[in-house]
Amino acid sequence: MKHNPVKAALQAGRPQVGTWLSLGNVFAARLMARVGFPWLTIDIEHSPIDWSDAALLFGAIADAGCVPLARVPRGDHDHIKRVLDAGAHGIVVPMINTVEQARDAIAAAKYPPVGNRSVGGGLHAMNFDTTAGDYYEQANDNILVVLQTESPQGVENAREIYSLPGIDAIFIGPNDLRFQMRDAEGAFPTAEEHEEMMQRVLEIGRELSVPVGLHVQTVEDVQRRIEEGWQFLAIGSELKMMVGGAQQIVSDLKLKDETADLARY
Repeated sequence: MKHNPVKAALQAGRPQVGTWLSLGNVFAARLMARVGFPWLTIDIEHSPIDWSDAALLFGAIADAGCVPLARVPRGDHDHIKRVLDAGAHGIVVPMINTVEQARDAIAAAKYPPVGNRSVGGGLHAMNFDTTAGDYYEQANDNILVVLQTESPQGVENAREIYSLPGIDAIFIGPNDLRFQMRDAEGAFPTAEEHEEMMQRVLEIGRELSVPVGLHVQTVEDVQRRIEEGWQFLAIGSELKMMVGGAQQIVSDLKLKDETADLARY
């Protein structure tokens, strides 16, 4: 059975930088899986990707030698079970605010006696290049479990949550955390308050030897955050890379200005 190199790298303290896939397109996923990212996360939470398409994406990524992860819509047992049975090598679970939510998500990703994941399916073993029997024996040691801290409540409960066995990494969604920090009148936190909250998460993770990461948008941000001690980092998405690249070309060619000039005639 293939082992999960991203999980092993995080356990060894080595940063792992990947990206999000939002398009739900197999062709795009096959290309992205070969550019050199160690992992790619299929964003089922915020993208219109159904279960069948997700299974095809997991297979395309795994066949390329990259690690396919899935961000599930929420930490429900059925969501976690479906993506893992469809061949994902790990999960990213949003909005983990309480110890109970964290414990439930971890249990759903682990076979008994550690958790309560149901036995069944066939794609999971195929994506690990093994038999179903070997998969059942070794999956608990190879499935990557990443929980998201995205609210002040989650930060408040972070120490207790991160102490649970079975967590491989913590991931911050900076935008959700910022929105969750708004006060009763809807005012956003200052940049300093937002950064302070994220640094609290990093410090607690460091104290408990749990890798912590976050979503960033530039190479410079990746490099700076790694120097600070962040380990599991996502840079942008294939959607942002495509649109951003196209926008840069349009800007470089000054096509917007030319279109505006033509519109005058």
